[in-house]
Formats: sequence, C-alpha cells, structure tokens
Amino acid sequence: MAEKPTYYITTPIYYPSGKLHIGNSYTTVACDVLARYKRLQGFDVFYLTGTDEHGLKIEQKAEKLGMTPKAYVDQMAAQIKELWQTLEISNTKFIRTTDDYHEKAVQQIFERLLKQGDIYKGTYKGWYSVSDEEYFTESQLAEVYRDDQGKMIGGKAPSGHEVQLVEEECYFFKMSKYADRLVKYYDEHPDFIIPASRKNEMLNNFIKPGLEDLALTRTSFDWGVNVPSDPKHVIYVWIDALCNYITALGYGSDDDSLFNKYWPADVQMVGKEIVRFHTIYWPIILMALDLPLPKHILGHGWLLMKDGKMSKSKGNVVYPEMLAERYGLDAVRYYLTKSIPFGNDGQFTPEDFVERINSDLANDLGNLLNRTVAMINKYRDGKIPALHAGVTAFDGDLEMLAQTTVAEYTAEMDSFHFTNALNTLWKFVARTNKYIDETEPWVLAKDDSKHEQLDSVLAHLAASLRLTAILIQPVMTHAPKAIFTQLGLALENMDIKGVDYLALPAETQVVAKGTPIFPRLDVEEEAAFIKSKMTKNEKAKGRKAMAEKAEKQEKQTPATDETAGLTLNKKPIRFDKFDKVEMRVVEIKEVSKVAGADKLLKFRVDAGDEGGDRQILSGIAKWYPDYETLVGKKVIAVVNLKPREMKGEVSQGMLLSAEYDDGKTVQLITVPDNIPAGSDVG
Repeated sequence: MAEKPTYYITTPIYYPSGKLHIGNSYTTVACDVLARYKRLQGFDVFYLTGTDEHGLKIEQKAEKLGMTPKAYVDQMAAQIKELWQTLEISNTKFIRTTDDYHEKAVQQIFERLLKQGDIYKGTYKGWYSVSDEEYFTESQLAEVYRDDQGKMIGGKAPSGHEVQLVEEECYFFKMSKYADRLVKYYDEHPDFIIPASRKNEMLNNFIKPGLEDLALTRTSFDWGVNVPSDPKHVIYVWIDALCNYITALGYGSDDDSLFNKYWPADVQMVGKEIVRFHTIYWPIILMALDLPLPKHILGHGWLLMKDGKMSKSKGNVVYPEMLAERYGLDAVRYYLTKSIPFGNDGQFTPEDFVERINSDLANDLGNLLNRTVAMINKYRDGKIPALHAGVTAFDGDLEMLAQTTVAEYTAEMDSFHFTNALNTLWKFVARTNKYIDETEPWVLAKDDSKHEQLDSVLAHLAASLRLTAILIQPVMTHAPKAIFTQLGLALENMDIKGVDYLALPAETQVVAKGTPIFPRLDVEEEAAFIKSKMTKNEKAKGRKAMAEKAEKQEKQTPATDETAGLTLNKKPIRFDKFDKVEMRVVEIKEVSKVAGADKLLKFRVDAGDEGGDRQILSGIAKWYPDYETLVGKKVIAVVNLKPREMKGEVSQGMLLSAEYDDGKTVQLITVPDNIPAGSDVG
C-alpha cells in the first residue's frame, strides 16, 4: 500500500493567563475542521496545539495567587486540555513550552544563532508591555503620556495595555539582516501569507519603515528558558514560543524523524493580532536556521461581540463549554466554523446563535432527515429504493447540483474558505428540500402508475442526506453518524475522497421512527439564557447609572449659558441628540478613484456588518495622492447616515477627518490597530 501524503497543521500556542472563551476556541476548531477534512481525504495528518507558559505575566499571575509559576501553568494547561476534549479536538500532540525537550531545543537554537552572529549582546532601553510580552518604540505606541515639560513618562501599547520603561542588558536578533530576503520570499510565494491583505500590512507597517533588531532576552525575571552561556538572561517569550512548531516534531533532539517527515508545516493558523510574529520573526528565525518555511500562514479575523472583542471587563464573554452542554457540540462547532468569513471578523450574538441552530440545523437539515425517514417508512416499509438517474423531471437538476456541490465544497475547503464550503453545502440542502415540494411524493404515492417516480424521489432524498452527512463530517462529530444510522447506512465508508452521489446502497432499512437530531429552540428564551451566563459588566452598569443621574439633574437644573468663553463653530446640542449618531471603527480593505470625480475616493471598509463590507465615498483625493497606503488602516466612520448617491456610486456612511492649517490640510482620523473593526465609538 502506498504511503499516505503528510499534512502538518498548527494552532498558535495559547497563553494560559485566563480561561479561554469561544473567540479563543475558534482557531482550534477551525484547525480541527481542516485536520478532519484532510484525514477523510486520505492524508497522514499531524495536528499540533499547546500552551505558551513562560514570561513575566505568568510569574506575576502565579505570585498573586500564591502559587509557583509551574503549579499555575500545570493547572491552566489541564483546563485547556479538558476544553479541547469537550470540543472533540483531534490534535495529534499538545506541547507545553515548559516541556524539558522543548526548553533544551530552544537553548540549542539560541546558542547556534549566537555562535553564527545572528544574535549579539547590547543594552535595551525602552518601553515594555508585560501583558503583551513585547517591546515598543515610542512611535509604535498607541498613546504616549508626557509630564508638564513634555518628557515621555509612559504610554499604551496598541493592545491598550500600559507600558513601562526598562533598561537592561539584552541580547538582540539582527532582523534587518534578513529583511530583503524575506521580502523576496513574499514576492516569490504570493500565497505564503493568507489572506494577501495581511502581507500588505506587514510590508507597509513593519518592513518598509525599517525592520528593527529584536530584543530577545530579559534579566529582570526568572520564569523562562535561560541562556546556557549566560544564565542570568531569560530567552524572550516569542523566540521560545515560536520554536514550538519544530521542537514538537523533535527538532534539536536525538530523534528528529517526525521533523523530517512532517516539516515544513502545510498550514499555520493564527489570529490576526499575532500575524506579525508569525510572518516576520518566525520566517527569519527559520532562514537563520537554514530550514524551509511553512507553506501557508493563515491570519484569520476575530469573533467579536456587538461592543467589540470579548473581555471580562466588558461583561461580554461566552464560554464554549456552556454552549456545548446546552445545545450540543455539533451546534457550537457549526456556528464557529460558519461565523468568521475568510479574512474578516465575525460577530456573535445570542439571538444569531439560536436562530442559526433553528434555521440551518433544525429546519433545513434536521427537518429534511425527519421527512425522508418518515416517507420511506410510510411508502416503502422502511426500505430505501435503488437509485436510478433521471427518472423524474427534477432528478437531473438535483444530480448535477450534487456533483457541483462536491467540486465547489472541495475547492473551498482546500483553500481554507470554510464558511463558503458550508454555504455551498447548505444551498444543496435547501435545493433538496425544494425537490420535495417539486416532486410531491405524497401525490405520487396515490397513483400506482407513479411507482418508479416515487422510488426515485425517496432514493434521491436518501442520497442527498448521505452526501450531506459525508461532507459535514469535518465540522460536526455526531450528526453525520446519526444521519447514517437513521438511514440504516454502514459507518465504515464515509471518506470524502471520491464520494459519489449516485453510490447509494439499495434496500437499506431505515429506523422505524426517526429522532430529531436538532430540536427547535425558543429564540427569546435561549437568548436570555445565554445572556444570563455571560460575565457581568459592572463598569457598564455604573456608567449607565451615572448617565441617568446626569440626565435627571439636567432636567431639574435651570438652563444657563455654560458655553460662555468656548470657541464653537456650531450651536451646542444636548447629549441625547449626539447619541443618535452611530460611529464605529472601520478597517479600510480597498481604495480606488471614482470615475469622473477628481475629489472622490471610493473606500471598501469592514464596519463589522453582518452582511459583509460596505462602501463609503469621501472627497479627500486631493490630500491622499498615494491612497493605496490607506489599505489596512483603522479609521472612524459615521455608519447610520442614510445612503446617498454621488457620481453613480452609493456611499453608506462618512469617514471622519481633521481639518487644519486654515483648511489647507485634511487628514483621516486613524485609531490603533488593536481596536477591532466594528467597535463602537462614543
């Protein structure tokens, strides 16, 4: 038997500073979907996930809890492993950066790079974020604090975390040495970074301005991997963490057989917030080690709430264990896979979660199975008739769509467009439901001369369910087997590779009474339940109470001219008037000129809308001759203006800009990259 082709998939390794929520879980579920799909196609898959357990933040967290760092990360790693078991993640290995073999390999890698001159010792003085485990220059900070004399005294990283000034002896990596080689690799491998927009961000924001040497070590804490030749230094977390992808395969050990078999990785999937580390630092480390680079680095979007990213402080965190326990694992895995469109952010609301279960799973798929099993029992004593092509006038269309569905589904899965793959499959499910209405089997059953047509309809319905069950396997771990079992089909051959719609076993006995695999839910009741399980936001309650109090006082206080001495260009307005304006952070995805309009630029922006990107026109072409450089920037837009038409194009909002120098200069108001598109501004 020929040896199976290999396929290596990795998630980022998770930082165990807190409990993981559904946003954190997305990457692991998405990678699991890919791993299961590739196995069903006949690949030998190695799927890696794990935890990133070193760093000052972990040391401080453990100290606060009265624990040793090792005891703390042992506890957190066990929690995360348990979560992956709950979500039925099929990972091959779980690596921890505190594993002995990993620490030894990292030390070997560091000493090799030091010996060959890629690492040198110096002194670092600058700004450091403990929460991000990252150094920043002043220009990289989202906000800078200064004293009365204008001297910088602190600031905030793009993540929003405070930075502190550190000065210590440090080892540096000569990143600039490899910058040109990295850009050349980007050019020669256009699908190395997926989606391509992430590559433009890396080039424009980090490489073209000048790639700075990377600080690699710290001496102010102990929780990490020590430099063997200089033990007072702890290796900086990103070098430690990134090398897990090769040390997990035995690189740097006495047995590197797995490394030789599986490396380079086929897909390394990460959230967009850590794309820089995986597409700049990681490939440079590999280049310095003379190792091949991964085939693809995929930077996916975030699963957001209406008020932005999930966080305990906002009180909007949803945990996957709770959803799986109440609604079943298949519903959770399906929702996560469907909710983040390729390259964009997705949005979770309790109402959407419940409604998707009802519409996609209960109505479309579950009801199709219930009706099919019931009709086969009623009209053919529970036995699936033999499938013959083209018997009724509607068979050919369904058969052709089945072939098209397999081809399109496979293409979408192979290109990591999981949402599109599910959309393709659900169009087929919807078409099969329509097929029932077209053929009217209950009418055919009343006419003995329509015996063959009825057999054909029932067989086509069973074939459609069989195909759907086979294709949905990477996403759902229970429903496919339940569908096969209710249809009386054997579970042995459910491989996606070579699946044939017409290869339906005949005379199979269906179950006497089908059981709904996805019961319908009460949307209002279940949405309320999910909201009750979300972490509470005491700050929001406080702000609301303060606003209500201020409004009450305003109504009771006689009107006075509080604007005396203020320079205003427009009449003062009450807060309730201003509050009607909806502003959001939007990410610029594409910019172009508007034909026949010298002043207008046409922007395609991600505003966090469920329906995808929106278009906004802005008359700022004069001030942005190099408008392509705006791609990837985060700006502020008014999003609830009524759409208006200009020069034959529709504008669905307004971008905010600042005007100064007596109107000679206009500049878009940008916001830090860490703020998610769709976040409210107010």
